Amino acid sequence: MSTIVREMHCAPETVFRVLRDGWLFPVWVVGASRMRDVDAAWPEPGTELRHSVGVWPLLLNDSTTSIEWHEPRRMVLNARAWPVGIATVTIEAKASKKGCLVRIVEDVVSGPAKFIPRPLMTLALGWRNTETLRRLAFIAEGIAAGAEDSIAEDLGRGKHVRRFDHA
Repeated sequence: MSTIVREMHCAPETVFRVLRDGWLFPVWVVGASRMRDVDAAWPEPGTELRHSVGVWPLLLNDSTTSIEWHEPRRMVLNARAWPVGIATVTIEAKASKKGCLVRIVEDVVSGPAKFIPRPLMTLALGWRNTETLRRLAFIAEGIAAGAEDSIAEDLGRGKHVRRFDHA
């Protein structure tokens, strides 16, 4: 099991705004490489994100299921990375003087990864989740600083589309 805490310079509501957008999952989750589909009701309990893990051409298609959603305090996920295993991931946020404290707790619950020695698994998950929270902070703090629209919304309005006129 790995527990990592990071202070973020934004409100818990902003962190949960990022978590609510399933299409952003591979942007902040280390190891997730692309999204394939997001249930329309995400992140309500029982809904899924269908994503791929790994690096091309060694990609595995898998899914993550929302188990609990208590915005803006707590989210619990059941993350699959089969054949490696399945993990329970809990993300919690609480207000602090500088913004909020975000804690991620990950525990492998089944599969071959369950047999990896605990200290080695804790080290690997700790490294991964430190980077995961760093990426989540970049997005949430960027939103808090005024980058209000998601990338998908911006592209839909042409904000990031550049036109090249050829003479």
